[in-house]
Amino acid sequence: MSSRIAACFAALRKEGRAGLITFLTAGDPDRATSLAILQGLARAGADVIELGMPFTDPMADGPAIQAGNLRALAGGMTLKGVLDLARAFRAGDDATPLVLMGYYNPIYSYGNARFLADARAAGVDGLIIVDLPPEEDDELCLPAHAAGLDFIRLATPTTDDRRLPKVLTNTSGFIYYVSITGITGTRTPRAQAVTQAVARLKRHTTLPVAVGFGIRTPADAAETARAADAAVVGSALVERCAPGGPGVVKDVLGAVAALAEGVRGARR
Repeated sequence: MSSRIAACFAALRKEGRAGLITFLTAGDPDRATSLAILQGLARAGADVIELGMPFTDPMADGPAIQAGNLRALAGGMTLKGVLDLARAFRAGDDATPLVLMGYYNPIYSYGNARFLADARAAGVDGLIIVDLPPEEDDELCLPAHAAGLDFIRLATPTTDDRRLPKVLTNTSGFIYYVSITGITGTRTPRAQAVTQAVARLKRHTTLPVAVGFGIRTPADAAETARAADAAVVGSALVERCAPGGPGVVKDVLGAVAALAEGVRGARR
């Protein structure tokens, strides 16, 4: 099993703080800009990087990430291109965990065995595949484990105690708690509800709990980081990619630095 994710969360526990997980869509707003942002994320304060695999029908995502997917696809980004970006990133950073997040259709079209081998060779550490439930673990989850990749699962406010053990079966790396009902980037979660949800999840698993969907500002991230093991920010960063142009890299990395400051100061 991959060790970068486990090593990262072990280091965070030792520091006594939560982590910052950043999400950006591969190839958004263009390949060169996307790579430049990727290469700067860890220095800006990201502890784990989620790289979105562009897809035409990202059903769990809100308008910002939908638009980012369309920009990347219009620019010619493919799943092979995503893996090339991952490889280029890993050539300069051997420590920061890199997780691919997306939907199963492009992987199925690429070929499962080929995808897992290529992802591992590119330096990918884990997968979040939104539309593959645990009932289909034989399809990709178990082969991913065999290839040395963590398979990270989503839990939601509607995942009750009867369903949760099934969701946690074969989950590794961390559990991603979706803090709202609905799509990404549309509402801000309530702090009390997040605290209660994280506590409930921790009664069922020893995996780190990351919380995302709706976290937009350093204050939001800090509030989440007081309860969770990591705060995940996506839509607020993807929105900054929309204008394109030479200022995007600085703008996105500046936003990440501010979010990281919020997360790192949350438990002081």
